[in-house]
Amino acid sequence: MIESLAQLQQLMRHQGAVRLYAKSLAKNDNSKNQVYLGGGFSALNIIPHGDIYNDSDIRAGSKRDRAKAPVRFFWVDESGRYQAPDATLILYPKYPEVRISGFLKGCSKGPTDLMSFPAVEKRVLFFGICANGDVLGLVVPPESTLAQEVRARNWEETGVFLEISLNENAEQTSTKNILLAHLKALYLRNWISSQKLSADGVKMPYSARNGGGYTLEAELGITPNGYSEPDFMGWEVKQYGVADFEKFSAKSPVTLMTPEPTGGIYKEKGAENFLRAYGYADQSGKENRINFGGIYTCHRSFHNMTGLRMVLEGYDQESSKITDMQGGILLLDRNDKIAASWSFSGIMAHWNRKHAQAAYIPSLFRNPPPEYAYGARILLCEETDFLLFLKALSAGIVYYDPAVKMEQADTVKPIIKRRSQFRVKHPQVTKLYHQHEIKNLIDK
Repeated sequence: MIESLAQLQQLMRHQGAVRLYAKSLAKNDNSKNQVYLGGGFSALNIIPHGDIYNDSDIRAGSKRDRAKAPVRFFWVDESGRYQAPDATLILYPKYPEVRISGFLKGCSKGPTDLMSFPAVEKRVLFFGICANGDVLGLVVPPESTLAQEVRARNWEETGVFLEISLNENAEQTSTKNILLAHLKALYLRNWISSQKLSADGVKMPYSARNGGGYTLEAELGITPNGYSEPDFMGWEVKQYGVADFEKFSAKSPVTLMTPEPTGGIYKEKGAENFLRAYGYADQSGKENRINFGGIYTCHRSFHNMTGLRMVLEGYDQESSKITDMQGGILLLDRNDKIAASWSFSGIMAHWNRKHAQAAYIPSLFRNPPPEYAYGARILLCEETDFLLFLKALSAGIVYYDPAVKMEQADTVKPIIKRRSQFRVKHPQVTKLYHQHEIKNLIDK
């Protein structure tokens, strides 16, 4: 039996956990009523999950609208781990909230005594998060020594969760403090040669002008990736160029994510057909090149070059809620044909995994040789929610700024370059998070 925090930390580390969270359970948190994981969809930041899919039907004359996502969930103890194969996150847009269900069904050794109905309050449920996406569960009764030890300490809160250190030291060393310590070391180094980390972890010189992010990632040991996962210990790390470290005015907007469309002509008939239907000849005179660009917001009408406009379908701006989980972001032509679309389920998973916690670091550039210096004034943003993204999108704060092009357009095999960007001006990035703060590394 796990009786102390030190034993819990040791068990979770042994089972492969890289982060550990705790939640105090109410009476209704049980196998019958599911376990409540918080309002909004921010729990998706904490619990790794599979693809989100719609589970909407009509029963007894009323429509049930929700989405689900599978979880690789295992109950653990000193003897090993036991999978709950039906564990599932359930997203309720009506409230909105997230719950987890199916955590006992089919499990060979689950804590039925503590998680079945009826249940007592103040049980403590622990979630160990593994690097491969496995979720480890352990629950203890309210009177246990472990539950009392957790309640007696001050832990960082993330929504309904407490972030528990995996360190056995009495004082918690948070991932935030570890990140800030690394960034301070970079700041003190001043100018750093432009570089990029190779796939095998070797720092290589990098001469292109867009090396600010690559250099920062290389110094933090972050291998460049094209998938939707955070960079450093759960933190998305973003640098932005500035003219000086006094005004901190960003030279360009923040690219939030670059998801490919999941529907419409772009998906069904391919990017080439999409470009030939809605693209336009290169405006600088480059021959045989078709571009698709421009700024698209929910407040703008049809773009004069492409004939498309952007709308949010299945979202109510007044209540800031999703009204139809099968909706999404649409690009419509003048005949209301869907040229491209992004489903809520697809873009939601992308957003929450990548933007749970983000650090924005200012940088200076000089040449030759190409070098970067990183500032001491760090913007830290935490607790995002997909609903905040949709709210900003509906208000025109977040916008679609594509850079899709087709070269050698008159040949049998044209060259197509895809980049579907959702962007925001740097001063408005804080509207996408529930919490933000400025940390001055000089004060640390």
